[in-house]
Amino acid sequence: MSGTAVPAPGASVAAGRGTATPALVDGIRERAPAARTAADAARAYLAAHADRYRIADPGRDLRPAGTLTSGGRRTVRLQQTHHGVPVLGGQYVVRMEEKDGRRTVTGTSGRYFTGLRTGTTAEVDDTLAVERAVDAVRQDLDARAFGAGTDDEDGAFGTGTGGEDGAFGAGADGDDGAGQLTGTSHGLVVVPGGTGVLTRHVTVRGSRPAHGEPVLREVYIDARAGYPVLAYSAVRTFGTPGTPGTPGVPGTHGRAGTRADRGSAARTPAADPAPGTTGSGVRLDGTTVPLGITRDDAAGTYVLRDRTRIQSDPDNVLATWDASGRWVSDLSGTWPDGLREVASATPRFGTGATESGAVDAHWAAGQVYDYYRAEFGRDSLDGHGMTVDSLVGATDYGQPYVNAFWDGRKMVYGTGDAEYRPLSAALDVVGHEMTHAVVEHSAGLVYAGQSGAMNEALADYFGNAIESDALHLPMDDPDSGLVGQSLCRTRDPRACAVRDLNDGRTTAGSFLGVGFGTDNGGVHLNSTIFAGALWDIREELGPRLADAIVYKALTEYLTPLDGFTEGRDAVIAAAKQLEAGGKQIAAVRKAFTAHGIVPHWEKSLGIDSDVLLSRVNTYDSHLGAGGGWWVASNSDESGSEPYSVWAGRTDGKGQHKRMSPDDGRYHVNPATDGRTVVWQAVGPAGVDILARPLAGGPVRTLWHGRSAGTALGVDGDVVAFAYYNYGGRPGVGYLSLKDPANVVTVGGGTYHRSTFPSVSHGKVVYQDRQRVSAVYEATTRMVDVATGEETVIQRADADTGLGPTAVTADHVYWLLDAVGQNGATTLRRAGLDGSDVTDLTAESGPGALDISDVTASAHAVTVVARTPSDGIGNAALAKLWQFTPDRAGDGTHRARVSCNRG
Repeated sequence: MSGTAVPAPGASVAAGRGTATPALVDGIRERAPAARTAADAARAYLAAHADRYRIADPGRDLRPAGTLTSGGRRTVRLQQTHHGVPVLGGQYVVRMEEKDGRRTVTGTSGRYFTGLRTGTTAEVDDTLAVERAVDAVRQDLDARAFGAGTDDEDGAFGTGTGGEDGAFGAGADGDDGAGQLTGTSHGLVVVPGGTGVLTRHVTVRGSRPAHGEPVLREVYIDARAGYPVLAYSAVRTFGTPGTPGTPGVPGTHGRAGTRADRGSAARTPAADPAPGTTGSGVRLDGTTVPLGITRDDAAGTYVLRDRTRIQSDPDNVLATWDASGRWVSDLSGTWPDGLREVASATPRFGTGATESGAVDAHWAAGQVYDYYRAEFGRDSLDGHGMTVDSLVGATDYGQPYVNAFWDGRKMVYGTGDAEYRPLSAALDVVGHEMTHAVVEHSAGLVYAGQSGAMNEALADYFGNAIESDALHLPMDDPDSGLVGQSLCRTRDPRACAVRDLNDGRTTAGSFLGVGFGTDNGGVHLNSTIFAGALWDIREELGPRLADAIVYKALTEYLTPLDGFTEGRDAVIAAAKQLEAGGKQIAAVRKAFTAHGIVPHWEKSLGIDSDVLLSRVNTYDSHLGAGGGWWVASNSDESGSEPYSVWAGRTDGKGQHKRMSPDDGRYHVNPATDGRTVVWQAVGPAGVDILARPLAGGPVRTLWHGRSAGTALGVDGDVVAFAYYNYGGRPGVGYLSLKDPANVVTVGGGTYHRSTFPSVSHGKVVYQDRQRVSAVYEATTRMVDVATGEETVIQRADADTGLGPTAVTADHVYWLLDAVGQNGATTLRRAGLDGSDVTDLTAESGPGALDISDVTASAHAVTVVARTPSDGIGNAALAKLWQFTPDRAGDGTHRARVSCNRG
């Protein structure tokens, strides 16, 4: 069957971005070829319409990824492969109706990348990929030990490292700390930029040093050069502003909740498996609610195990577990031994179950389950009757934990603190986290960038919808759009709320295009742009129709890498499929337009700074400047080529110069003093530090090692750099350009670690931590390279975090964090002999800054910092500040010098 080459009259078609395959075809009714399964019929249909879809061989390049059945409708998801290798986010959806054995296609949507040309032969094996991924995460944690509010795992919601020993990646006992990261390879994946990049996908798990907050990163290592071309945190949290600590970590994807998933910590079935026991408990708001419970005859108690709701699998239940006193790092992505369901001697659960949030968590899980079942016929979170497990009482290293998360198999709720109740106390929080699970098992929106912001938006929308309906809150109530407003013990709802879907201000014009290191690319910062449009739709169309439209868009239209534009098109198309009236569809369009989500909206954002190098397309490579020149890494426009190093004048005059060779390696983290450029070249054999004069000449290899940190500097004849030995033990090296073979290294051992080097005027400054007579000594040190003379600038308490350094002809500058969990750091200055110690900005008091990096010249000190009290939004993102001598010459003047947009 050849079919027609173009959609029928009245159909809507949205072109794909960066692909010849349309992003959306809707409003058609075309016969699908006869086939054994719906997936086979979908692939045959796409093949029959190759002139429209540009998919040369759907039978080979598209693998079945699940079929959603609802009455006579079938939604088939197909995963793109490139020569047998899965493509990240490459997923295409075919919607069809089935009647009397005949299938009719009603629409398609998704991402199929037609420009992929990359080969699929890897030169980097799984072992090296895991090592590089773990190294990359470890280095990132070390580098971001200061100013954590800018680049925390939790992004917009974390408040800082507060005295963690992240600068050295080691605990006080000298163990590896951050070295406790582990990686799991998932094999080859094509990252679909331009012609594609062949990568190995590695999941890195573990905990941050000292504080132990959980870490989970999805890292994609170039399979030819071994460089991390993409990485983002998989943490999906609710989040509350100003909360110390980092949210939990999602676990592996896929169906969860069976006893096999829990391994040795599996639930012991109740002696009486018969459903029908109903208990009660008091929520934290004082209301008494019914609870689905089970009698555990063996223990003689009742447990929070609801056997009445999930009918499709008698082994699967809704259960609530007591994690009191457990650290969140021990709960995320794992099922710890000895965990027990919350129990009571009688069917009435008492004060302990109330105060821990167990009653709220169990009751709310039932409410969310019932909502999805009643409204959409969804059989639990995965649509196939999975068990729903909730854990309450999680702590942050024994301290209050004010957050909640979904980790791929369960919900985990923190204890709360003096102001915030346990996080399960708010029905919209529980709905938010359980909706993350629904998103994971449907559209699978990647939790980064615009797709991650839509993931958060959908979690907020449905969490709020469930709460509003349960509380019978009218949509015209100004508080209906508040998220998390019932969590506080003393603050009023509006002051307590984390976000407001009805704020009337958040539009695409306020979109913050931050990198993945900041809030995973703005998943929380930008979510209300999309969620606000959805909430407006609910106000205009009413809850029932609006919820059905949004759910249909989520489960039948959206695919993993969709952004706001595709989300808008999906919601409008879903409204049409549900036969909404003309005025209703107009209201849907109007809601998105009001929030600035219109075709090509990104082009209107603009910039407010002078561009020296346009279309920079690199991941996590530092910039450098000195002597009137800048240096930066860049790739082709699609990011599919290995990175190269370029140099240019800071006044914008002249032509850019390419400094690095085209040898297949990634050339990153350049630095210059205006005469020489130095940088790192990353390849399968390790890392080289290379150098080349700006005036031209051959590229020289200065140093070779297994792994280098991002700190690298050159001044005259001296080059200083950070490196890592096996196990993540950081060290500092320095050498002369005249004699690079004579390299001097410091640290790099289990009990002696050095980091954050800077260089100027023949002197190298660095932070040092070593064990001396069973006691750890932390010092800021300076060495005169010509003489070898070493000076201790200042000693610090063992639990003080020491951060980046800078040095000039007259002074040493460095960052330190001595006050735990306060979200600020100190910028300190001293003379080259350690005298005249002065704090340019203190860690506490008015005007404190959360500083993450520092550079210095004879005329000014420039830092990357944010103001800890700015909350969520552009103002909370890191900005550049400068400290300059005042006119009297006996103090400093400080001012923000960066642009307005984040």
